[in-house]
Amino acid sequence: MKIVFLLHNAYAIGGTVRSTLNLAGALAARHEVEIVSVFRSEDRPLLGVNRKVRLVPLVDERPAAPTYDGGNPLMARPSTVVPPAEVLAHRYNELTDERLRDFLEGTDADVVVATRPALVVFLARHGSRRFLRVGQEHLSYDNHVPDVRAAQNEAFRHLDAFVTVSAQDAADHRAHLPGLRTRIIDIPNAAPRPKAERSDVQAPLVIAAGRLMPVKRYDLLIEAFARVVAVRPEWRLRIYGQGPERANLRAAVDAHRLNDHVFLMGPHPTMETEWPKASVAAVSSDWESFGMTILEAMHAGVPVVATDCPHGPGEIITDGSDGLLVPPGDADAFAAGLLKLIEDTDQRRLLGEAARETVQRFAPRGIADRYERLFAELREARTSTTTKVTRRVRRALTALLPQNSRPRPEEAPPAAPPAADDRPRALRPKAGCTTDSTGGVRITVNASGVSGESLTLVLRHRHGEDEERVPLNPPTGPKSPWTAELPHARLALAEGRWDLHVERVEDGTRRRLKAGLVEQRGLLSARPVPGKAFAWWIPYATKDGYLALRTFRRPAHAEATALRTDDDSLSVEGTLHGAVLGEDAVLLGVSREGEAHNFTTPARATGEQTFRARITTLPRPGEADKPLWDLFLRPSEAAAPVRVGRITDDIVDRKPTTKHPSTTLTTPTGKSVRAHYFFTTTNDVAISAP
Repeated sequence: MKIVFLLHNAYAIGGTVRSTLNLAGALAARHEVEIVSVFRSEDRPLLGVNRKVRLVPLVDERPAAPTYDGGNPLMARPSTVVPPAEVLAHRYNELTDERLRDFLEGTDADVVVATRPALVVFLARHGSRRFLRVGQEHLSYDNHVPDVRAAQNEAFRHLDAFVTVSAQDAADHRAHLPGLRTRIIDIPNAAPRPKAERSDVQAPLVIAAGRLMPVKRYDLLIEAFARVVAVRPEWRLRIYGQGPERANLRAAVDAHRLNDHVFLMGPHPTMETEWPKASVAAVSSDWESFGMTILEAMHAGVPVVATDCPHGPGEIITDGSDGLLVPPGDADAFAAGLLKLIEDTDQRRLLGEAARETVQRFAPRGIADRYERLFAELREARTSTTTKVTRRVRRALTALLPQNSRPRPEEAPPAAPPAADDRPRALRPKAGCTTDSTGGVRITVNASGVSGESLTLVLRHRHGEDEERVPLNPPTGPKSPWTAELPHARLALAEGRWDLHVERVEDGTRRRLKAGLVEQRGLLSARPVPGKAFAWWIPYATKDGYLALRTFRRPAHAEATALRTDDDSLSVEGTLHGAVLGEDAVLLGVSREGEAHNFTTPARATGEQTFRARITTLPRPGEADKPLWDLFLRPSEAAAPVRVGRITDDIVDRKPTTKHPSTTLTTPTGKSVRAHYFFTTTNDVAISAP
């Protein structure tokens, strides 16, 4: 069977994209599967596509691509099919109409599945009875504007079936459309088993993920987390995703003074590696059509605190058994749910274990089976009575024939063995990596992408000639990878960024490593090696998909563990590594305008190697439009200044994720100046007074 899915943009990140790719990959095990993406915005999909699934873009939005469609005059004319009130109607035009219409007229598909209202309406109008026409609802009946709801309702009668992702939403559709003959059925989204490590529910971290939309109520989550921090200040919240609410959420973080506790992480293409870092997952929505993030967190063994909103969470989570459900719109109740798990490690572990069992109900193979049964039943319903009788008679006659006289398919002659070729295969190396509690990195290179008797891992400094070479250990079994251990005890990597390559020893062929799963969970519990120069490594995937290391190496380092903004001061707390903290330590602000604008303030010891400093005044800003001061800790009067930064975790570039509000400080002359903390490109702390 050939099955086609119509997607708005398969090259983007989103719940519909992720769930469609999961289902397509599962169906591709037994069928020919094609994903038609109306738009192409990237060179390659940001989410992984099964290699058995064919991806077909219709309109190219990449300005640098030779197939760019931006200059086509049809792009300036609005679609005549897509409802104008559809949230993405502005993206559709006469060119998308033409390309979709041409595709539907020419496809040899047996089934075409449309995944959003615009595409459901288009499939209903221009689809053919040559194939089954199936619509999907990835929101819910009540969450479309009236005009879109009416257009989709009108389209239903031209479909063979319509699939919702929750039982309640299917019931809502049937209740609103009592005379409809089109079959309405609920089939949940599929959640594949992740390859990444599971959570140990030890890190003081809560994670939420999803599009930054009002309905997700991340404002309520931030308010609830302010109550959590008042009790458990060591805990942090990360919110992954992008969307129109980002500025409002940033303002809420500032208003609650949670800049050291709540981080807007932006979108992440592989949440599979992020969930294991969490000890609790949070879903604060006013409604959820299903809850893919719930399933993803459950797979990682992370218990979920979710609002008991329509329709998804309550159909997935059993309250108190494999997660917690709290009333929607209640910040106090949400905070109480979070604190219940935060304060009870054993319960986190037990709920996480149960969650891993629950999520097996949503395994892709089982969900694909339900779609296969639906398609088979729809095809059977289209088959005439005469054809059905003929099939039954043929099967009965075949059963009466002796076993050895039944017709057999013609056997193909055996394939000729491939010609011998002694040339080594081209290197196409791909590697994943994990980190451990010592901060070391383990590299695993897929054996299928390399060849040769001996391979070397080569680390090359991106802005220099430095190279480090580490032998790769050969596979220990047929499906085992090549491996390399990178411990701090054996490697002294200079600060900067290092690109990773695989080199074949026999002929010197070298290829850069593509990134597989980059697992950084170990860095959340790792600590710098005491008694040695400060060193920290963070593996990451580059924007173009290669594996790299961000490295820090300094004689000493002052890690900023807290940066607080009060009404009349800025304060910093930290831990000193690689030097001895004296009684006369000071925090030093080094002006980028010159030494005349430097400042110092006492750094009071709060422990053997921990300190706290408070800044209440700044020197008179000089002539610069935006005066800047880099922060250093001078451990004692005779010691060299040590840079203050925030390095010892898994964040590669802190500048985009960590923002701080301004406060009013005074100058020595009594004037006021607005100032705020910010992070530099090297993850060090500085002050700006714009």
